Amino acid sequence: MSSMHGSASRTKGITMGFTMEGKVETHESDSRTAVPDGVIVDKFHAIDPLRFRNVLGHFPTGVVAVTTMDAENNPTGMAVGSFTSVSLDPPLVAFLPDKSSSTFPKIRTAGRFCANVLGSEQQQICRSLARKGTGKFADVEWAPTPSGMPRIEGALAWIDCEIDAVHDAGDHHIVVGRVRHLELDTPESPLIFFQGGYGGFAADRQAV
Repeated sequence: MSSMHGSASRTKGITMGFTMEGKVETHESDSRTAVPDGVIVDKFHAIDPLRFRNVLGHFPTGVVAVTTMDAENNPTGMAVGSFTSVSLDPPLVAFLPDKSSSTFPKIRTAGRFCANVLGSEQQQICRSLARKGTGKFADVEWAPTPSGMPRIEGALAWIDCEIDAVHDAGDHHIVVGRVRHLELDTPESPLIFFQGGYGGFAADRQAV
């Protein structure tokens, strides 16, 4: 009677056991169910990008305008929902631009940026920053930070940074900024991005 040989997984593990004499014995084990030769079955299925975006879209985020001055000394920037604090000591923040962004190379070249926390009435800022070319700030009022970066008028807060590191992360970069200056500006409701749309936020003052 013939037997069918199965193919093994490329991901192997180490199994530890004890022999009859009480000695420790180890051997490699297969993490995938044996299948006929020539057939490879992967335990991990590819994630559909649309489903990934839909599920992650249920996580609400704030909206930050990351601004800088380009090589021609014109203000430019991009709106991101991936801004986050990283470290208190030293003070570090981060944002994650798409590698296809035409604006991030200008931010990287400048070596500095200002993170402007947008308010609920500043949706137009996002539309302005989505423009192509040098007209992003045509309808945006701004003033320079201590380092000369664009601070958007009416933002809740601004955080003036130097680029500390840029890390590769799939189809995005992880940009770490070292905070040099920061300030609260307008005590308004923040702009929130949720399920592909913008809105405001009102805190429950009764919550503990």
